[in-house]
Amino acid sequence: MNDRVEVQGTVVPIRRLSDAIREVKNAAADREDVVVELREATRTRLQLLAAELAPVFADVPSDLDLFDFVISSGLQPRLWIDSVSHVAMGRDRRTYRFLKDTRVGRVVLAESASLEVVADQVTRYVAERIVERERLLEGSPQPAVEGALHANVREAEPPLHARRGSRWPSIYSGIWVVVAGVGFGLAAAVALLWDRLTG
Repeated sequence: MNDRVEVQGTVVPIRRLSDAIREVKNAAADREDVVVELREATRTRLQLLAAELAPVFADVPSDLDLFDFVISSGLQPRLWIDSVSHVAMGRDRRTYRFLKDTRVGRVVLAESASLEVVADQVTRYVAERIVERERLLEGSPQPAVEGALHANVREAEPPLHARRGSRWPSIYSGIWVVVAGVGFGLAAAVALLWDRLTG
């Protein structure tokens, strides 16, 4: 078959749906390849960090089950340190972000493009958790280190409840919506049934 046809002295290409479908599939495959390559690059960087931290992970007592030390798979691979903290790559895929989930939201414990800087912070965090556990087992109510990492802590995302205020304005607005809905419903019912009420 010819890909071109002559129409009124002008050669025009024949448009085929199958060609368009093939082009769209190729473009989708290229995008998927890029996503897979980015994910693999992220995994590789996290594996480099895990290799840097391998001696630290090996030194943790085997009977201590506080830590995970595993790289999760998925759309965004993460190196899990424990159940509430992990290292992920930033949006630029070059910056390591050491994050911790807290009651008020996710906080950044360290963020750097340098593998060594983040490895040092993770090592310190692991040490603090071990010392804190020992102190709790001994019965000491005070935390092991008062704000050692917390001086540099900042929020990764805004907290769920950014403003803590009185709930009364929201309760009043909710009551107002209910009263307005009831009033509107009564007015609509009276308008629809006006003939029966007056007749």
